[in-house]
This record gives sequence, structure tokens and C-alpha cells, in this order.
Amino acid sequence: MTSTSHQVVETAREYYNSEDADNFYFHIWGGEDIHVGVYFSPEDSIRNASRRTVERMAARISTDLNPAAHVLDIGAGYGGAARYLARTYGCKVTALNLSEVENGRNRTLNEEQGVSDLIDVLDGSFEEIPLPDASVDVVWSQDAILHSGNREQVLQEVHRVLKPGGEFVFTDPMMADDCPEDVLQPILDRIHLSSLGSPEFYRKASEEIGLRQILFEDLTHQLVRHYERVLQETVAHEGELEDSVGADYIGNMKKGLAHWIEGGKKGHLAWGIFNFRKPQEA
Repeated sequence: MTSTSHQVVETAREYYNSEDADNFYFHIWGGEDIHVGVYFSPEDSIRNASRRTVERMAARISTDLNPAAHVLDIGAGYGGAARYLARTYGCKVTALNLSEVENGRNRTLNEEQGVSDLIDVLDGSFEEIPLPDASVDVVWSQDAILHSGNREQVLQEVHRVLKPGGEFVFTDPMMADDCPEDVLQPILDRIHLSSLGSPEFYRKASEEIGLRQILFEDLTHQLVRHYERVLQETVAHEGELEDSVGADYIGNMKKGLAHWIEGGKKGHLAWGIFNFRKPQEA
């Protein structure tokens, strides 16, 4: 891992380990699922919409998710997807995540919901996945790879740990392929990154290392709707958050959400479900 990449990882770890971030994401963003949701109406709850994304991604996987299957979730957050997959299909899930605070909540929820025997929670970075070559059937990720300082390395690690014929299904907030230069700087400054990936980046980078695209379901319109809902809930519950989330954090979060909404409405952002496969001969 390069020094720059290591610094980006450490910045993300410190952010998600903070008490402000933990309380905000767990209580406002979606609870067990802290990623972009799929909304049927503007009034949908964030929690339901976020779980809908998990269900939609699982439905896109052609690999048989049975008790013999092993899924790796990179950037697993609080583990909502891991628990859904374990409960629904009986498969084993390794939940890899860099935030020790989120991982603590993950382990507690696994115990409370009776799935600890199926889910292994690992502290670590997806730029150096602590699993053997060709050891998992599916790699799963939701809105996490953007936080990497070396996304090509993440994809290489995904390719390495996938079994031949295995699948990689993920979502990630991205810049649009035709996004003008520098217009996303307010967003990048907020999340301490120098760039975002794009659909074309993920296609090309994945193809170069031997992953073959199965599908990309463009759901960019859901990105704006999600950030609008999070902003609405933040404003609506701002008073209730005073004892657990700092005022500065809330103020910066509202500004950041507004930047994402503006970027999405101007057509500068992209989001959707990608699915790639590692060829059998690999």
C-alpha cells in the first residue's frame, strides 16, 4: 500500500470511528444498511429503501447462494447485507471493514439476530484483503470503494480472492462519464478524496485485470432521491441529535448532502449496480 493510499485509508477509518459519524449513520442514514437506497416514492423510509438495494443486488447474482457459498463483503459497515445474505441463503459471509466501531456494532447485531456462526467480521482494508487466493464465490460491496486511494488495487484484490467463475457485485457513488473537470470539488473536499470513479473507469479497470462485465443497472436517479431523503431526515431530527452528534458535524453534513444533490441534478454523478464475473479459465 502506498503512503498516499495508506493516508486515505486512515482518514476514512478515523472518520467512521468517530462518535459523531457512528451516531449519525446508525440513527439517520439507514441503521443496519448505510448506503444509497432504492426508492419507490419520495416518502419511502431510508431504512426500507436501503434494504431494497440489498435485495435488488442479491437478485442480480447468478451464482448459487447456498450454504456452501462464501461471500466477501468489502466495506461492510454495520453488516446489514451480510446478515440478509446469511439469513436468506444460509451462506457464509466474511464482512471486511476498516472501522472498528462499526465492526463492534456489526458483531453485536450478529449475536442478537443469531447469525454469528455464519458471519466472520474482520478489521481491515480492502486494498489488502486478508484472505487466500481464489477463496470466495462472490465479492459484494456497497458504496465503499470510493473511499479508496487506489481503486485499481481494490479491483486487483477482488480478482485475486475470487474463485474462477465467481462474481463481483457492487455499487459506488461515481462521477458521470461526461462529468466536466473540477465541478465536483466541493464533494471531494467534503469526503477528503482527490477523485471519484466513473462507470467507464470501472469497466476498463475491471476488463484489464480479467473481470468480465455481466451488467450495469443504471440507477443514478436514486442517488439524488437518497441524498434528498437523508437531508430531510437530518433537518427533521436535528434537535434530537444534539446530545449525540455535534453541531459542527450536522452543519457540515447538511452542506455535503446539498453538494451531492446539486451534482446529481446537474448530471455530474452516476450510481447503479455493477456485476462482473471472473472467467472460469482464470
